[in-house]
Amino acid sequence: MTLEEVKNSYKSRIDKEKATLSRLKRVIFQVGTIRLVIVLACIAISYIFWSDTPVVLVAIGMSVVIYLFFMKYHNRLFLQKKYCELLILNTENELKGIDYDFSAFDGAPEKADANHSYSVDMDLFGNHSFFQSINRTVTSFGKDRLADTLLYPFEKKEDIVAQQEALKELRGKTELLDHFRAIGQMTGAEDLNIHFFSQQFMQTKLLSKSFWRYFIYIAPVVSVTVLILCIAGLLPYAVLGLVWTIFFLLSLAPLKDINLKKSLFEKKIETLGTYSKLFKIIENEKFESTLLINIQNKISSGESASLAIHQLKSYSNNLDQSSNILGLLFLNPFFFWNVIYSIKIEKWITLHKDNIISWFKVLAKFDSLVSLGIFAYNNPGYTYPEVADTFMLEGKDLGHPMLNRCVCVRNDVTISRHPYFLVVTGANMAGKSTYLRTVGINLILACAGAPVCATSLRFYPYKLVTNLRTSDSLTDNESYFFAELKRLKMIIDRLQSGEQLFIILDEILKGTNSEDKQKGSIALMKQLVSLDGNGIIATHDLVLGNLEQEFPDVIKNYRFEADIKDEQLSFTYKIREGVAQNMNASFLMKKMGITGL
Repeated sequence: MTLEEVKNSYKSRIDKEKATLSRLKRVIFQVGTIRLVIVLACIAISYIFWSDTPVVLVAIGMSVVIYLFFMKYHNRLFLQKKYCELLILNTENELKGIDYDFSAFDGAPEKADANHSYSVDMDLFGNHSFFQSINRTVTSFGKDRLADTLLYPFEKKEDIVAQQEALKELRGKTELLDHFRAIGQMTGAEDLNIHFFSQQFMQTKLLSKSFWRYFIYIAPVVSVTVLILCIAGLLPYAVLGLVWTIFFLLSLAPLKDINLKKSLFEKKIETLGTYSKLFKIIENEKFESTLLINIQNKISSGESASLAIHQLKSYSNNLDQSSNILGLLFLNPFFFWNVIYSIKIEKWITLHKDNIISWFKVLAKFDSLVSLGIFAYNNPGYTYPEVADTFMLEGKDLGHPMLNRCVCVRNDVTISRHPYFLVVTGANMAGKSTYLRTVGINLILACAGAPVCATSLRFYPYKLVTNLRTSDSLTDNESYFFAELKRLKMIIDRLQSGEQLFIILDEILKGTNSEDKQKGSIALMKQLVSLDGNGIIATHDLVLGNLEQEFPDVIKNYRFEADIKDEQLSFTYKIREGVAQNMNASFLMKKMGITGL
């Protein structure tokens, strides 16, 4: 499939759903009209036959029944309308995303962490970030799982291959992806942390172990007995009123504990319904890849997660009903309704406490896979890289996913042994930093099991660590130079501990003077080589290019050139072998009138 075919498929979906939406709107209008007619007809019949009480009562009764039927049908149509509108909106946003407008999606700026190995340097989070471009999750825990997939990608070949197979399968299940997202967006309620909820619920007073549990049997038996005796004329009806009063007052006694339990839901019962539907979607789909089958088995073997969560929703809804007028005046006094469903929820949590975490880990995983599946579908020109068993990174035509495909200049990367470093020199704005981020983001994607922006890529699942954007800290009284040294010390320590790192550095020791920087940079490079490091170092310091002569087997020079011809500056953004020949700082300053050179 080509990119144009992907766009056309989205446009076809929009046309199809718009036709469905138009039909739904017509039916909704017709049903609304019918409901109005029913009300008017009931009023007219009642007026005409007002003296004939049986006819009026029958007319009102039939009108109420028919009206309620159409009201329920009307509500169902509105849900279908909302679902259809979400499908259209999501599809339109995907078309915008293909054209690099990701404003509709959450970039999770709160996930950016300067202390992480590469999070900030790779622009993973925030507005206009890579995460914003791929995030299609519908749950908070799914978003967390997707973020972790990029922050802590797989280190084992079998995990990466399994993820690749799962994404290849999901990429072809566009209806499943669309359906999952739309269902997840149907409720506007905030996510309910069910593990936290279950812990908090059981930490309140356990009604299943209190004497109140006996009243769920005592109250109805006594009430029915008294009622029968009253009907039989053996007791006055005042006794029934007395029984109601006693049980009403007793039902208020545990209300504080019950309301504390009920408040944990915070009107999120619909969210439970959404979770149940999402689990059901996963349970009912037929999968072929091993990873997706394993995910499915974790929530469907034994009691299904969808049924269990639906049951919890039912219990929660019934508990909620105990607080309305019907519950307070009838259900609680005669049945101790609030105690019944508090106990049912307690038993549900006791029964499923070992499954809750597992189930929601599965939902989080699948939610994150949906995002990556859509990413794979939207980028048919991307390729699934090959995982190597030895230390290497060899790619052809690597591009950055966030650069417009029409202007993105692609480059190769070749690191065929271990240890090995590319030293990349070049002028300002020639493409060094972009190249570093291009290699980094594609390595992250590769280790996450996702397709990469390249013609081909063969890689070893290194742990990526970067130093491209070190900053000083006023709050920590920390200078730029010291912050950079801390970062480099972290890299050295991790190499000394035996970790296999892929290191990307941009302009080593930027925070010190030229002579110190040169000496320090050379010493650092030698130390990295001695510790079996791998990676890419970008620098303006051409002296580092001499290291290739000293270490010809482990260091290779590459360059990005700035071409100056007829007082005009131009860039090819293509990487070449060797050390850079042209620097452009003085030229640019002269062109801008900053210096008299």
